[in-house]
Parts: sequence; C-alpha cells; structure tokens
Amino acid sequence: MPIGLAGGVENFVDRVEHLAELRELLDDVTAGGGGRALVIDGVTGMGKSTLLRRFVSETEQVRPPGACRVVLVRCQPVIGSGLSYGLAIDLLQSLGKVRSPHPGGLFRKAGIIAARGAVAAAPEALSALVPGLGAVFTLGAEVTKASLAAGSIPADSLQPFQHAAAERIVDAVLDAVRSGPPVVLLVDDVQDCDLSSLLVLERLLRRLSDRPLAVVLSHCSDGVRSSSAGSPVEPLIRAWAREGLVRRRTMGGLPRDAVDDLVRLVRDDATPDLGAELHELTSGHAVFLSLCLAEWDPARRGIVLPEDLRHLADDRLDRLRDDERDLVLIAAAQGEAFLSRHVADVKGVPHDDVADTLARVARAGTLIRPADDEPPGWVDADDLRGADCYRFEHRALWQMVYEQLSPHQRRSRHAGFARALTYRPLREMPLPRRLEIARHLRLAGPDFAAETAQAHYDLAVDAATGGQVGEVALSGLSLSEAEQHCLEAITAIRRLPAGDESRDRRLIEAAELLLSLTEVRWRGRHLDAAGLDIDALAAEAESAAARCGDASLRIRTTLLRGKTLLATSGLTPSLEKLGEAVLMAEEHGDPVALFVARVEYGRQLSKRRLADGHAQLREAEAIYENARLAEHDGPLVRHARNLGEMQLGISLYDTGDLGEALARLRRCVERLHDEPLQAELPIALNYYAQVLASLGSYQEAEAVLREAVAIETARGGESGWRAYNKAMLARLLAENGTAQEALELVADAWAETERTWLANLVPIVRNLYAETLLLAAAGSDELLLQADRLAVATIAETLQSGMVRSEIAAHSLRGRIHAERGDVAGAGEHARTAVRLLTEVGDMPALWTEEVLYYAAVALAADGEDDEAEHLLARARREVARKAATILDDALRTQFLTDVVLNAAIGGAGGGTR
Repeated sequence: MPIGLAGGVENFVDRVEHLAELRELLDDVTAGGGGRALVIDGVTGMGKSTLLRRFVSETEQVRPPGACRVVLVRCQPVIGSGLSYGLAIDLLQSLGKVRSPHPGGLFRKAGIIAARGAVAAAPEALSALVPGLGAVFTLGAEVTKASLAAGSIPADSLQPFQHAAAERIVDAVLDAVRSGPPVVLLVDDVQDCDLSSLLVLERLLRRLSDRPLAVVLSHCSDGVRSSSAGSPVEPLIRAWAREGLVRRRTMGGLPRDAVDDLVRLVRDDATPDLGAELHELTSGHAVFLSLCLAEWDPARRGIVLPEDLRHLADDRLDRLRDDERDLVLIAAAQGEAFLSRHVADVKGVPHDDVADTLARVARAGTLIRPADDEPPGWVDADDLRGADCYRFEHRALWQMVYEQLSPHQRRSRHAGFARALTYRPLREMPLPRRLEIARHLRLAGPDFAAETAQAHYDLAVDAATGGQVGEVALSGLSLSEAEQHCLEAITAIRRLPAGDESRDRRLIEAAELLLSLTEVRWRGRHLDAAGLDIDALAAEAESAAARCGDASLRIRTTLLRGKTLLATSGLTPSLEKLGEAVLMAEEHGDPVALFVARVEYGRQLSKRRLADGHAQLREAEAIYENARLAEHDGPLVRHARNLGEMQLGISLYDTGDLGEALARLRRCVERLHDEPLQAELPIALNYYAQVLASLGSYQEAEAVLREAVAIETARGGESGWRAYNKAMLARLLAENGTAQEALELVADAWAETERTWLANLVPIVRNLYAETLLLAAAGSDELLLQADRLAVATIAETLQSGMVRSEIAAHSLRGRIHAERGDVAGAGEHARTAVRLLTEVGDMPALWTEEVLYYAAVALAADGEDDEAEHLLARARREVARKAATILDDALRTQFLTDVVLNAAIGGAGGGTR
C-alpha cells in the first residue's frame, strides 16, 4: 500500500494472496491458458490501485521482454457520455492499435487520459482504426437524427447499432491481443467505466474463452467512488459472477504484521507499540494508515487519531488561516481537481491573490497538491496557460472537505463554477467541458432547472446522433449515455414551474427521446433499473402535447402512448390510443405521419380482428405508393415500411393465402439480409418460419429460427422476440421428436419472457410453452398438469388484455390436455369454447383455424358427439383445401397436404375422426 497519497509502489506491503493470484493468472495466460477474469473488490482507499501498479512494476522487472504484456488502464470518474468508449480507446492505445490522426497526438497518456474527449469524438478515432466501425456509427447517427426530427425512434432499430459497434471494437481488441504476446488487462476503478465501454467490456468477457487474454477489474464496493447514482456496474458484476464469467476477491484491511512492516518502512522514530495501536484503531484500512502515519507526532504521549476521515479533514482545515480555508472550501465545490482561476472567479477576487494563497496551502502538503501534469479532462491548453491546477490529496479527503459546505453554499458555488467554465455557447465547447458544466448546473439547484434540462437534453441528442457544431466533433451512438442524460433532463424539467411556457415542449422532447431509446428493452409490468414508468411518462408527454395545441406533437405522443399501453396494459387500451393517432393523422394531412400510424395500428389491430388489421395495412401500403414515400425513404419511413411489409405477409398467411404470404416474406427477408444491421430481421424470420413450418418445410423453418435466435444473441441483452423465436423453435423440435432439447429451450424462452414481459408476446410464448410440454409429455402427468396451468394463466390474462387469439389457443390447448389425461367431458367443454370464440371473431393471427377445428372434432367425437364432430371436421377440410389452392407450386402443395401432420390427419380422417 502507498504511504504517499499521490501514488507509488515503493512502500507496498503484504497483499500476498492477491499478488499470488495475479501471478497465477499471468502464469496461466503465458502458458496458453487464458480466458479468465478476476474482480478485486474493496472499499475506497484499501490499496486496490496500488496492488495493480505493484503487479505491473514487478512483472516488468522479473519477466523477460516479449514474454507477455500487462496493460493497465483506468476508468475516469465522469458523468454520462463524457468519455464514451474511453476505456476502449485506452485499451486499444495500450495494445498499440490506436494512432492519433491529429498531429501531436490525440490521446495523451501520463495522467491526461480524459483529454481524448476534448479534441475529437471517440467514434472519430475509433472509426479510423476499427474495420467496419465507421459505417456503423454513420448509419446509426443517420437513423437517430432522422427519427428525432420525426419525433419517434423506431423500436428495435437503435440497439443493434450500439451492440454492433461493441462487437467490432471487441474484434479489434482480440486482433491486437492475437498479434503479440499474451495479455493481462488490468482495469482500475471499473465502477467509473463509461456505459459504452461497459458494453464493450461485457462483450469482451463473453468472448474470453481460449483467448490469450486475462482480465482483472478493480472495483470500489462502498459507493464512494461510483460516478453516478444507480451505477450499473455492481449488478453487472454480480451477474457476471453468477454466470461464471468472473471470480470475485475482496481486499480487506492490512493484517497486524503488515501494519508493523509499514510502520518500520516509513517511520524511523516509531514507538514499539505504534503498529499495534494503528491496527486496532484503523482496522488496517490503507488510507487511514497513510494519513495517520503522516499525522503522528512522536512528541505526543500515545497516539491521537481522528475517529474518521471527516474529523481528519476538520483537523487539517482548522490549521489554515481564514482566507486559506475559504478558498479550499470553494475549490472543493469544483471537484477533486480544480483550477486557481476558476476559484478566483467564484470568489470574485484577483487571480494572483488566489494563486499565491493556494500555492502556500499546497506547500504545506496536508490537503492539496499541484497537478498541472494530470489535469481533468475538461481542462484545455488555455486553462493551463493562465492558471494552476491542483488536486486534493485523496478523493475521500476531498469528499470530507466538500461535506463541510452547507446546502446553500454548495448550490451557489456550483452555479459560480458553471459560469466560470462557460466561455462560449455550450454546444460549441468540447464534450468533457460540457459535461462538467452540466454537472455544476444540476448541482446548482432548482433556480437553474431550465439550464440543466437544456444542457442534458443537448448532451443526450448528441450522444445518440453525433454531429458537428462549429469545429467540435460530438460523440455519437452512445445510447446508454443518452438515456442517462434524458433522465437528468426530465428530472430538471419537472422542477420548472407549471406555468413555464417552455416546460411542456421540453418534456415532450425529452420523453420521446428517452422512451424511444429504451423501447427495445421495455419491461412491461416492471419499472426499469432507473425507476422509469414508461406509460406514466408517455401519458405525461401526451398531456403536455394537448396543452401545447400542436397537431404534430399530439399525433406523435398519442402514437407513443399506444405503444407503452401495449407493453404495460395489453391490447384493448393500446388499440384505442393507436386509433386516435390514426384519426389525428388523417385530420392533419401529413402522409408520413398517417403511414406510420396506420402501420402501427394495423399491426396491433390484427391481434383483435385479422381482417380489420389487414385492411389497415393495405391502406398503409397504398399511402406509401400513392404519396411516393419511397422518394424520401428516411429511416423512420423505412422502418415502418419494413414492419408493414412483413406484417402484411404474415396477415396473408393468417387469412390462408399461403402462396402470396411465402412470396412476400421471402422477398422481405432477402431485402433485410442486405441491410447493414438487420434491425427488423429477427421479426421477419419469425414470420417466415411460421409459413415454412405450415408448409411442411420443417428443416428450413428450424434453420431460420436458429438464425433469428443467433442474431439477437450476438447483439447482447434480453429480447422478447428472441424468447418468441426460441419458443417457436422448441415447439418445432418437440413436434419432430427432439423432446429434451425442446423442453430446455422452451423453459429458457419462458424465463426470458418473464424478465422482459412484453404484454403482446407473453401469452403467445406461454401457449407455445404449454404446447411444447404437451407434445413432449409422452404420458407424463406432471408435464400435462404444468401445461394446463400455463393455459389457465393465459385465459385469465387475456380476459383483461383482450388478446382473443391467445384465449382461443389456450382453450384449444386445454381441450387437448384434458383429452390426453382422459377427461373427455372437460376436453369437449374447452373445445366448444375455442370454436365459439373463433366463430365470433374469424381467422386470427398466429392461430391455425383448421387446428382448432380438428382438435375440437376429436374431443367431441370421443364424447359421442359424432354429428357435431363431423361438421367441424368438414370445416377443417375446407380450410385446408382453401389454403392449398393458394399454393401454385405443385410439389409444395403436395408437401403441404401430406407432410404436415395436422393436414394429413384432417385429410385422412375419412368419415370420422381419429
């Protein structure tokens, strides 16, 4: 552990077990093992950073050159997207992959790591060095910019860009690893990792297996070092540990003998009992030991130690003159690092006086130290030419000094630093500077709510879209950081007075962006990790649009509300709201708005009445052609076209036109395969597989579903559509006799569905789960009872959600389950209910009419109702014949009639049922 708080390893003691584990990791990776990751946890100041530096120093001394590479990078404590992809850049730089495109070097090391964001955007540098990444950033920015202008970012269209960027960066890292000796990557202070780099790190850990790379993460576990509230790092590390991706080790206080060693190293004048007393009072906490040893006076009787760092900070402040103390307290509001000129600006006194006073305090060596060689990222060259940079001796010490300020003092001084840092319009300043100003505005309190909201909203837009303002490049495609800034903006907007005329428009903009960014991972019945209630926020935006009286805003927010209602409350309230959006768009006369609204309304209306939804989709297609929307085919229109085209294809299938459905969906899938990131492809593959399976092309359907699952698995994260595709694949496997794989796969699909909980997909996946259990039961009453419980749950849920198709399917399943268990009467009852509902509503999506009719006929025939059974069987035959007539290819039509088990059973039933 260090005795000098600025760092160094010369007084490192103990940590034998931790060093041994790091050496073992190094030995393993150099021997060809690799593929391991370790997390070292510990509270602030326990010596984690010093341990890593000692390991680097030791390795350089004892390992022959070229035997291995030990790379140490440190995450920087900044808010939001300030240094998006910062860790990734540092890592590539250290591995020799990054070369600055700017004279003099874009990315300076030696403590000025954060300067990478002050000159150019991270995507600019990465794009020049990572193959294929430039196209990802460019396309992602294009989609987001155009969609923001229209007020809606397409669902499932943004997440693939960020995941694709992460995958390409990981590819570049692994290429760099393979290009030289084995690598041990040490990531210090991972709790401060920017969110974009965190995604890269997560993907890297999942690809460690058999690579000549080991990863060590140091993690501050007490929250003091977390750069923002609700940091995702700790839960992510827990998840990695559960999955076996990392091992966790805790670094506690130094043992008694190590404290004695430290005392002997640094205090020649120590008394014999000093080590024992220090250990008892500090529990071996490294920073406490360092500070207390520095404070210890052998002339005193015994040892007088502060109770904690707060008291120690009090003691050191009390030694200062009043003018010195005042300046140090002001400086603490700027942060762990600060500039003398900014302190002078906030104090309102000449800079020379402040510079002299701070230099005097620094010479005393107890609170602050010069740091011109390691300024924070928001400092530029002009700042350093006209001021001195200082740092507090330790972050924990700085925090204790900051806490000396009253709430009013904090607010007023943060406001002062925001003004002092601002030398031109915010969006024309380097990104780290903007982030620092936004932080101070946020901490300045309610009086600066409007400025805070604008600063964070602009940061969110720029993080999502990238761009150029003047000569300043903006980082783009940092969607996770954009979400954080949106949340900060909304929090600030809500603090504005209700009568503020800008409040409503600000809220609408921020809410639209946040909901659009998060749509791909909405959790229907749950708040997300940030406590976001998606429907409440959409309702708030809808009300704000009504107060504004702007027709386009009302259409956009009504459409958005329809989407959140579908995810949270089900079909019925969603359809009402989407229908309102269509009517508004018709009155407004905007063909783009009407096209997008009709596509969304038609997609969901099909779940209630297939014919009505089909009609809406046909009208949307006509709008696209008649209004010549293809001529200005921006991302929003293109996304709506893709969804509309595939929905129309599956609607044709659901209405029985198999030939046209197959042709349309095949064309759609082929076109989406050619798109760079294939955003909607998993949905199209789902629909295509449904048609293939219904035609008896089982092997092709299985391959299509496996491709769909693989695409979303590669993207990372959880997805309701991936769960749906898994469940479809499981049902197909069960039908073809692969029971064990089917059962494992469908259980996994349902678990993912429960975690994502999208209301429109939940009953479908639950029914597929029940049917897979039924097909794989092989007489197992336990599996049959489990299947029945699932079907019962679906029926109860659909009575509230209005998802009639799933209600029909669940009753049909219950009839089959009861028949399998020998309950003839129960089977007949549920069969009749399914047929009655089907007759009332007509053909439904994701539901084979002939299947419902056939199994009802089987159940009723078993109960002695031969006439009724024969009538239903005749209807089923007519349905199969009608569908067969739409298949123009003779071989495919024969396959449909003979290879599909259900169709063969219907056609071969003769005068009765089997």
